[in-house]
Amino acid sequence: MKQYLDLLIDINENGSTKSDRTGTGTKSVFGRQIRFDLSKGFPAVTTKELFLRGIIHELLWFLQGECNIEYLVQNDVHIWDEWPYKAYLKINGKKIPATSSDEWQSGLKNFIKKVKTDHKFALRFGNLGPVYGYQWRHWPDGKGGEIDQIQEAIDNLKNNPDSRRIIVSAWNVADIQEMAKAGLPPCHSLFQFYVINGKLSSQLYQRSADTLLGVPFNIASYALLTMMVAQVTGLKLGEFVHTFGDAHIYLNHTDQVNLQLSRKPKKLPKMTINPNVKSIFDFTIDDFKLSDYHPHPAIKAPIAV
Repeated sequence: MKQYLDLLIDINENGSTKSDRTGTGTKSVFGRQIRFDLSKGFPAVTTKELFLRGIIHELLWFLQGECNIEYLVQNDVHIWDEWPYKAYLKINGKKIPATSSDEWQSGLKNFIKKVKTDHKFALRFGNLGPVYGYQWRHWPDGKGGEIDQIQEAIDNLKNNPDSRRIIVSAWNVADIQEMAKAGLPPCHSLFQFYVINGKLSSQLYQRSADTLLGVPFNIASYALLTMMVAQVTGLKLGEFVHTFGDAHIYLNHTDQVNLQLSRKPKKLPKMTINPNVKSIFDFTIDDFKLSDYHPHPAIKAPIAV
Protein backbone atom coordinates (compact mmCIF):
# COMPACT_ATOMS: atom_id res chain seq x y z
CA MET A 1 0.00 0.00 0.00
CA LYS A 2 2.95 2.30 -0.62
CA GLN A 3 0.88 4.15 -3.26
CA TYR A 4 -1.68 5.17 -0.63
CA LEU A 5 0.95 6.20 1.91
CA ASP A 6 2.75 8.23 -0.76
CA LEU A 7 -0.52 10.08 -1.39
CA LEU A 8 -0.75 10.99 2.31
CA ILE A 9 2.85 12.23 2.22
CA ASP A 10 2.13 14.23 -0.95
CA ILE A 11 -0.83 15.98 0.69
CA ASN A 12 1.15 16.63 3.87
CA GLU A 13 4.06 18.14 1.98
CA ASN A 14 2.34 19.84 -0.98
CA GLY A 15 -1.23 20.46 0.14
CA SER A 16 -2.76 23.89 0.56
CA THR A 17 -5.07 24.83 3.42
CA LYS A 18 -8.62 25.02 2.13
CA SER A 19 -12.03 25.65 3.66
CA ASP A 20 -14.76 23.06 3.18
CA ARG A 21 -18.48 22.44 3.54
CA THR A 22 -18.17 20.97 7.04
CA GLY A 23 -16.25 23.93 8.47
CA THR A 24 -13.44 21.63 9.62
CA GLY A 25 -10.77 22.77 7.16
CA THR A 26 -8.49 20.61 5.03
CA LYS A 27 -5.04 20.35 3.54
CA SER A 28 -5.76 19.63 -0.11
CA VAL A 29 -4.17 18.74 -3.46
CA PHE A 30 -5.91 18.38 -6.83
CA GLY A 31 -5.50 15.77 -9.52
CA ARG A 32 -3.68 12.65 -8.33
CA GLN A 33 -3.69 8.98 -9.33
CA ILE A 34 -2.68 5.68 -7.72
CA ARG A 35 -2.98 2.18 -9.17
CA PHE A 36 -2.94 -1.42 -7.93
CA ASP A 37 -2.19 -4.68 -9.75
CA LEU A 38 -4.95 -6.90 -8.38
CA SER A 39 -3.05 -10.07 -9.28
CA LYS A 40 -0.46 -9.19 -6.62
CA GLY A 41 -2.76 -9.14 -3.63
CA PHE A 42 -5.84 -7.43 -2.29
CA PRO A 43 -5.18 -3.71 -1.65
CA ALA A 44 -6.31 -3.53 1.96
CA VAL A 45 -4.49 -0.89 4.01
CA THR A 46 -2.16 -2.57 6.51
CA THR A 47 -0.97 0.49 8.45
CA LYS A 48 -4.33 0.40 10.25
CA GLU A 49 -7.05 -2.20 10.50
CA LEU A 50 -9.72 -1.96 7.83
CA PHE A 51 -13.40 -2.55 8.63
CA LEU A 52 -13.77 -5.11 5.84
CA ARG A 53 -17.17 -6.44 6.87
CA GLY A 54 -18.57 -2.92 6.62
CA ILE A 55 -17.01 -2.42 3.20
CA ILE A 56 -18.53 -5.63 1.86
CA HIS A 57 -21.98 -4.91 3.29
CA GLU A 58 -21.90 -1.40 1.83
CA LEU A 59 -20.93 -2.71 -1.61
CA LEU A 60 -23.68 -5.36 -1.55
CA TRP A 61 -26.09 -2.60 -0.47
CA PHE A 62 -25.06 -0.49 -3.48
CA LEU A 63 -25.45 -3.44 -5.84
CA GLN A 64 -28.97 -4.13 -4.60
CA GLY A 65 -29.91 -0.56 -5.49
CA GLU A 66 -30.66 0.35 -1.87
CA CYS A 67 -30.47 3.86 -0.40
CA ASN A 68 -31.89 3.36 3.08
CA ILE A 69 -29.47 2.73 5.96
CA GLU A 70 -31.83 0.20 7.56
CA TYR A 71 -29.99 -2.76 5.96
CA LEU A 72 -26.61 -1.43 7.09
CA VAL A 73 -27.77 -0.69 10.62
CA GLN A 74 -29.31 -4.15 10.97
CA ASN A 75 -25.91 -5.57 10.04
CA ASP A 76 -24.11 -3.30 12.54
CA VAL A 77 -22.52 -1.18 9.83
CA HIS A 78 -22.62 2.47 10.83
CA ILE A 79 -20.59 4.30 8.21
CA TRP A 80 -23.61 6.28 6.92
CA ASP A 81 -25.40 7.01 10.22
CA GLU A 82 -24.48 10.65 10.73
CA TRP A 83 -25.99 12.09 7.56
CA PRO A 84 -29.60 10.87 7.95
CA TYR A 85 -29.44 11.72 11.66
CA LYS A 86 -28.47 15.30 10.84
CA ALA A 87 -31.29 15.45 8.28
CA TYR A 88 -33.70 14.04 10.90
CA LEU A 89 -32.78 16.84 13.30
CA LYS A 90 -33.34 19.44 10.59
CA ILE A 91 -36.70 17.98 9.54
CA ASN A 92 -37.91 18.07 13.13
CA GLY A 93 -36.61 21.56 13.81
CA LYS A 94 -34.15 20.40 16.45
CA LYS A 95 -30.80 21.94 17.31
CA ILE A 96 -27.82 20.27 15.67
CA PRO A 97 -25.14 19.82 18.35
CA ALA A 98 -21.43 19.55 17.67
CA THR A 99 -20.61 16.08 16.37
CA SER A 100 -17.97 15.67 19.08
CA SER A 101 -20.45 16.40 21.89
CA ASP A 102 -22.11 13.90 24.22
CA GLU A 103 -25.47 15.31 23.12
CA TRP A 104 -24.76 14.36 19.49
CA GLN A 105 -23.52 10.89 20.38
CA SER A 106 -26.49 10.17 22.66
CA GLY A 107 -29.01 11.41 20.10
CA LEU A 108 -27.33 9.47 17.28
CA LYS A 109 -27.40 6.28 19.34
CA ASN A 110 -31.13 6.65 19.98
CA PHE A 111 -31.78 7.47 16.32
CA ILE A 112 -29.94 4.36 15.11
CA LYS A 113 -31.74 2.17 17.65
CA LYS A 114 -35.02 3.46 16.26
CA VAL A 115 -33.95 2.80 12.65
CA LYS A 116 -32.91 -0.73 13.60
CA THR A 117 -36.12 -1.67 15.43
CA ASP A 118 -38.87 0.43 13.81
CA HIS A 119 -39.32 -0.26 10.09
CA LYS A 120 -41.77 2.61 9.57
CA PHE A 121 -39.36 5.03 11.23
CA ALA A 122 -36.52 3.70 9.07
CA LEU A 123 -38.56 4.17 5.90
CA ARG A 124 -39.26 7.77 6.83
CA PHE A 125 -35.91 8.89 8.23
CA GLY A 126 -33.31 6.33 7.11
CA ASN A 127 -33.38 7.19 3.42
CA LEU A 128 -30.32 8.94 2.02
CA GLY A 129 -32.05 10.00 -1.17
CA PRO A 130 -31.13 8.83 -4.68
CA VAL A 131 -27.47 8.08 -3.91
CA TYR A 132 -25.14 5.38 -5.25
CA GLY A 133 -27.37 2.33 -5.27
CA TYR A 134 -30.24 4.21 -6.88
CA GLN A 135 -28.07 5.70 -9.62
CA TRP A 136 -26.23 2.42 -10.29
CA ARG A 137 -29.41 0.36 -10.65
CA HIS A 138 -32.32 2.78 -11.23
CA TRP A 139 -31.02 5.77 -13.21
CA PRO A 140 -34.13 7.57 -14.62
CA ASP A 141 -34.15 7.36 -18.40
CA GLY A 142 -36.24 10.51 -18.89
CA LYS A 143 -39.08 8.49 -20.41
CA GLY A 144 -40.67 7.12 -17.28
CA GLY A 145 -38.39 4.11 -17.09
CA GLU A 146 -34.99 3.42 -15.59
CA ILE A 147 -31.54 2.17 -16.56
CA ASP A 148 -29.70 -0.57 -14.69
CA GLN A 149 -26.13 0.61 -15.27
CA ILE A 150 -24.58 -2.38 -13.49
CA GLN A 151 -26.44 -4.89 -15.64
CA GLU A 152 -25.57 -2.93 -18.79
CA ALA A 153 -21.89 -2.93 -17.79
CA ILE A 154 -21.95 -6.71 -17.23
CA ASP A 155 -23.70 -7.29 -20.56
CA ASN A 156 -21.18 -5.12 -22.41
CA LEU A 157 -18.22 -6.84 -20.79
CA LYS A 158 -19.57 -10.19 -21.94
CA ASN A 159 -20.63 -9.15 -25.44
CA ASN A 160 -18.55 -6.09 -26.36
CA PRO A 161 -15.48 -6.01 -24.09
CA ASP A 162 -13.55 -3.62 -26.37
CA SER A 163 -16.16 -0.90 -25.85
CA ARG A 164 -14.89 2.41 -24.48
CA ARG A 165 -18.32 3.14 -23.05
CA ILE A 166 -18.48 0.66 -20.17
CA ILE A 167 -19.07 3.38 -17.60
CA VAL A 168 -21.21 3.59 -14.46
CA SER A 169 -21.98 7.08 -13.17
CA ALA A 170 -23.47 8.13 -9.86
CA TRP A 171 -23.21 11.84 -10.70
CA ASN A 172 -26.76 12.57 -11.83
CA VAL A 173 -26.92 16.36 -11.99
CA ALA A 174 -30.70 16.42 -11.74
CA ASP A 175 -30.58 14.59 -8.39
CA ILE A 176 -27.66 16.36 -6.68
CA GLN A 177 -29.81 18.58 -4.47
CA GLU A 178 -32.03 15.66 -3.49
CA MET A 179 -28.99 13.57 -2.56
CA ALA A 180 -27.63 16.38 -0.41
CA LYS A 181 -30.77 16.57 1.78
CA ALA A 182 -30.03 13.45 3.81
CA GLY A 183 -26.71 12.21 2.47
CA LEU A 184 -23.98 13.47 0.19
CA PRO A 185 -23.62 14.04 -3.54
CA PRO A 186 -21.48 11.14 -4.75
CA CYS A 187 -17.81 11.44 -3.82
CA HIS A 188 -16.79 8.40 -5.87
CA SER A 189 -18.74 9.63 -8.81
CA LEU A 190 -17.86 7.56 -11.92
CA PHE A 191 -16.05 4.36 -12.82
CA GLN A 192 -15.08 2.68 -16.08
CA PHE A 193 -14.16 -0.88 -17.03
CA TYR A 194 -11.43 -1.76 -19.53
CA VAL A 195 -10.50 -5.16 -21.00
CA ILE A 196 -7.21 -6.07 -22.64
CA ASN A 197 -5.72 -9.56 -23.17
CA GLY A 198 -8.59 -11.11 -21.22
CA LYS A 199 -7.87 -9.00 -18.13
CA LEU A 200 -10.37 -6.66 -16.51
CA SER A 201 -9.26 -3.30 -15.12
CA SER A 202 -11.32 -0.51 -13.63
CA GLN A 203 -10.75 3.17 -13.05
CA LEU A 204 -12.58 5.26 -10.48
CA TYR A 205 -12.87 9.04 -10.58
CA GLN A 206 -13.38 10.41 -7.07
CA ARG A 207 -14.25 14.11 -7.01
CA SER A 208 -13.69 14.48 -3.24
CA ALA A 209 -11.52 12.18 -1.12
CA ASP A 210 -11.12 12.09 2.66
CA THR A 211 -7.80 10.30 2.46
CA LEU A 212 -7.59 9.11 6.06
CA LEU A 213 -11.09 7.71 6.57
CA GLY A 214 -12.69 7.34 3.16
CA VAL A 215 -9.99 6.42 0.66
CA PRO A 216 -8.93 3.08 2.23
CA PHE A 217 -12.62 2.08 2.11
CA ASN A 218 -12.92 3.19 -1.51
CA ILE A 219 -9.78 1.34 -2.63
CA ALA A 220 -10.92 -1.92 -1.05
CA SER A 221 -14.51 -1.54 -2.25
CA TYR A 222 -13.71 -0.90 -5.92
CA ALA A 223 -10.94 -3.49 -5.96
CA LEU A 224 -13.47 -6.01 -4.65
CA LEU A 225 -16.11 -4.87 -7.14
CA THR A 226 -13.60 -5.38 -9.95
CA MET A 227 -12.87 -8.89 -8.70
CA MET A 228 -16.57 -9.72 -8.52
CA VAL A 229 -17.22 -8.39 -12.01
CA ALA A 230 -14.21 -10.29 -13.38
CA GLN A 231 -15.56 -13.53 -11.92
CA VAL A 232 -19.08 -13.20 -13.33
CA THR A 233 -17.79 -12.17 -16.77
CA GLY A 234 -15.08 -14.84 -17.02
CA LEU A 235 -12.19 -12.38 -17.10
CA LYS A 236 -8.83 -12.37 -15.33
CA LEU A 237 -7.71 -9.60 -12.97
CA GLY A 238 -5.98 -6.49 -14.22
CA GLU A 239 -5.57 -3.19 -12.35
CA PHE A 240 -7.63 -0.92 -10.17
CA VAL A 241 -6.80 2.70 -11.01
CA HIS A 242 -7.91 5.39 -8.56
CA THR A 243 -8.03 8.97 -9.86
CA PHE A 244 -8.70 11.88 -7.53
CA GLY A 245 -10.04 15.40 -7.88
CA ASP A 246 -9.77 17.10 -4.47
CA ALA A 247 -7.72 14.75 -2.29
CA HIS A 248 -7.52 16.08 1.24
CA ILE A 249 -6.62 15.51 4.86
CA TYR A 250 -8.96 17.10 7.38
CA LEU A 251 -7.07 19.36 9.76
CA ASN A 252 -8.37 17.39 12.75
CA HIS A 253 -6.87 14.20 11.27
CA THR A 254 -3.25 15.40 11.26
CA ASP A 255 -2.13 13.35 14.26
CA GLN A 256 -3.81 10.20 12.95
CA VAL A 257 -2.18 10.61 9.52
CA ASN A 258 1.24 11.07 11.11
CA LEU A 259 0.70 7.97 13.24
CA GLN A 260 -0.19 5.96 10.18
CA LEU A 261 2.85 7.23 8.29
CA SER A 262 5.09 6.18 11.18
CA ARG A 263 4.06 2.55 10.70
CA LYS A 264 5.70 0.11 8.35
CA PRO A 265 3.29 -1.40 5.79
CA LYS A 266 2.90 -5.17 5.75
CA LYS A 267 2.40 -7.75 3.02
CA LEU A 268 -0.90 -7.50 1.17
CA PRO A 269 -3.55 -10.07 2.11
CA LYS A 270 -5.41 -12.38 -0.27
CA MET A 271 -9.12 -12.11 -1.06
CA THR A 272 -10.95 -15.31 -2.02
CA ILE A 273 -14.42 -15.16 -3.58
CA ASN A 274 -16.88 -18.05 -3.79
CA PRO A 275 -16.35 -19.32 -7.37
CA ASN A 276 -19.88 -20.70 -7.57
CA VAL A 277 -21.50 -17.25 -7.72
CA LYS A 278 -22.24 -16.40 -11.35
CA SER A 279 -24.39 -13.26 -11.00
CA ILE A 280 -23.14 -9.95 -9.64
CA PHE A 281 -26.42 -9.63 -7.72
CA ASP A 282 -26.21 -13.01 -5.95
CA PHE A 283 -23.21 -12.40 -3.70
CA THR A 284 -23.68 -12.46 0.07
CA ILE A 285 -21.37 -11.55 2.93
CA ASP A 286 -20.43 -15.24 3.31
CA ASP A 287 -18.96 -15.40 -0.21
CA PHE A 288 -15.80 -13.49 0.72
CA LYS A 289 -12.75 -14.50 2.73
CA LEU A 290 -9.73 -12.32 3.45
CA SER A 291 -6.65 -14.29 4.51
CA ASP A 292 -3.17 -13.33 5.70
CA TYR A 293 -4.37 -9.90 6.82
CA HIS A 294 -2.24 -8.75 9.76
CA PRO A 295 -2.67 -4.97 9.98
CA HIS A 296 -1.53 -2.50 12.59
CA PRO A 297 -4.23 -1.50 15.12
CA ALA A 298 -7.18 0.61 14.04
CA ILE A 299 -6.90 4.40 14.22
CA LYS A 300 -9.95 6.34 15.40
CA ALA A 301 -10.72 9.76 13.93
CA PRO A 302 -13.81 12.01 13.86
CA ILE A 303 -15.89 12.04 10.69
CA ALA A 304 -16.67 15.42 9.14
CA VAL A 305 -20.42 15.76 8.60
